[in-house]
Amino acid sequence: MRNEEDLHTLTGAYALHALDREELTAFTAHLAQCASCRQEVAEFGGTTARLAAAVSTAPPPRMKDAVLHGIDSVRQLPPRLPADERPRTVSGVLRRKAGPLALAASLVAAASFGGLAVWQHQQTEEAQQRAQGTELRMRDLTSVLAAPDARTVHGRTSTGAVTSVVSSQRQDKAVFVGTGLPEPGPGRTYQLWYDDHGTMRPAGLVDSDGATLLQGDLRKASGVGLTLEPAGGSPQPTTAPLMLLALPA
Repeated sequence: MRNEEDLHTLTGAYALHALDREELTAFTAHLAQCASCRQEVAEFGGTTARLAAAVSTAPPPRMKDAVLHGIDSVRQLPPRLPADERPRTVSGVLRRKAGPLALAASLVAAASFGGLAVWQHQQTEEAQQRAQGTELRMRDLTSVLAAPDARTVHGRTSTGAVTSVVSSQRQDKAVFVGTGLPEPGPGRTYQLWYDDHGTMRPAGLVDSDGATLLQGDLRKASGVGLTLEPAGGSPQPTTAPLMLLALPA
């Protein structure tokens, strides 16, 4: 069983989808209760989105050749430690993994920032709008997860996936967090719903595990549901709810 201190160290790995199933389940439950970790995850997510946008255009071949040529000259292993000083805790394992991850992050950052000038000239207006849209969505997620009045409810789907809904009446918004959702299958998608005291109202689609901002007005909803629908979603549920969580009064 991981302690709270260990779980606080998983924010970066969670944002990069680098946790195994056991870590993901434990951290998702922790995330719904820890405002500081939610803030860090949102900030890491925003940074990741901006880096992804920055490298959405392929770098010039000479840049790739230069990076590959320099790999052999970069130190990849952390310093050796005496056996009695090697970390044995989960935090220690994470630190041992951090060396190669830091190297990879450094290479990505070098490629990203080295090609920034090229990106600024080559990136299209459509790509810029996508990046701006991603940043706005991350800001919305952050505002809900870090809201002073944020309330959280937990549950599981009928397939066993771990779910949470974080809502803020002041923000008039809610965030769905899912872990362990099976692939929906060809031509299918997960769809979120607001339960308006028995009337289901579409609230957006879910592609995979992670956090999703629900669409629409929260204030008149009494609950949040999840169903499996045809690709593109449905105006009304066509299947029984996989999950239906009552929102805090």
